Amino acid sequence: MTFPGPKSPLLLLASTSPRRRQLLDQIGVAFTVVPVTVSEVRAPDESPATYAQRIALAKAWAGVTSDTVLVLGADTDVVLDGEILGKPADSAQALTMLERLSGRTHEVYSAVALIGPEGREAVRLSVNYVTLRPTTPVERRAYLATGEGTDKAGGYAIQGLGAIFVTHLVGSYSGVMGLPLHETALLLREFGIDVLNQACTEI
Repeated sequence: MTFPGPKSPLLLLASTSPRRRQLLDQIGVAFTVVPVTVSEVRAPDESPATYAQRIALAKAWAGVTSDTVLVLGADTDVVLDGEILGKPADSAQALTMLERLSGRTHEVYSAVALIGPEGREAVRLSVNYVTLRPTTPVERRAYLATGEGTDKAGGYAIQGLGAIFVTHLVGSYSGVMGLPLHETALLLREFGIDVLNQACTEI
């Protein structure tokens, strides 16, 4: 599949996440945001990797319309001891998450999915390992007071003040942030959008 111009494909981003918008902007991909609602419930015995890919694909399908060219869906999950730590429901849960992550290495599974014409679909997964230094109760409460981690999986944001707790990252920074750009660019190229050639065309 070949498109006539560098910004001609209509890519729908099935997410309202400002971080995913920022990351797509970073690589110069034109897109339109379409809000979607998907049930994010882990099935019994479902691995975090399978779950992340299933939810990313479900979000992409939720954004499909009759005149859609491409829809991108993504899902990012913080996992500790096999448990998915979602967005904290309240301050108490956020503090508990930060305490559990303190001085530990956790995984971040970040999946990206694309739906193309005639129902063609593809999914890629980025698995990352993040180590946080030991934090004190005072530090955790101070971080919580900033409000930064209240709507973030695991209760912290690597792209914000939460970065001061990160001592080591193995994997993709953008994947931990919410959209693995390496995997996203590979998927887009499979569907006819070459990010690098697009950037060269615009110079």
